[in-house]
Amino acid sequence: MIKIAVGVTGASGSVYAKMLLQQLEKLKEKVEVGLVMSDNAATVWEHELGDTEYKNLSFRRWDKNDFMAPFASGSSTYSALIICPCSMGTLGRIAGGISNDLITRSADVMLKERRKLICVVRETPYNLVHLRNMTTVTEAGGIICPATPSFYSRPQTIDEVAMTVIHRVLQLAGIDTDGYKWGE
Repeated sequence: MIKIAVGVTGASGSVYAKMLLQQLEKLKEKVEVGLVMSDNAATVWEHELGDTEYKNLSFRRWDKNDFMAPFASGSSTYSALIICPCSMGTLGRIAGGISNDLITRSADVMLKERRKLICVVRETPYNLVHLRNMTTVTEAGGIICPATPSFYSRPQTIDEVAMTVIHRVLQLAGIDTDGYKWGE
């Protein structure tokens, strides 16, 4: 069983979080998920998507200040943290080594343990501070995966466009999906 933590922040792009979590629910026989949401994540989700489906997910949910969550410690067997979407504020705190909540503490753990940290950043345009923070996290071992869709698969709907990002994120986390693979 693969254990993955998912952090959802208040960055725009709740559709990515929703689709990621839906895909992970389909894989619950193979993947155990621990979920933590920032204060603004629910507000942005409700505004952008017009629903509260995050309340109905079957995953174990952890409070943003609960440092007793297993993925807050290097002794846990969680192999990855996916932050989707990842706000620039969260990215900046990770780059600065500031572990002020469960998401940033878990990111610190993934980096120090040399496990996968995947930050699905969602901002445009980037300023120099954003770019330097991305560089810092990358140099520390994290993966920056901008929420930039691909169009090789000729997506026809907004959901299909968003899924191109989610399939890539799951691939990066070591979870094979039925998503489009170039040349296959």
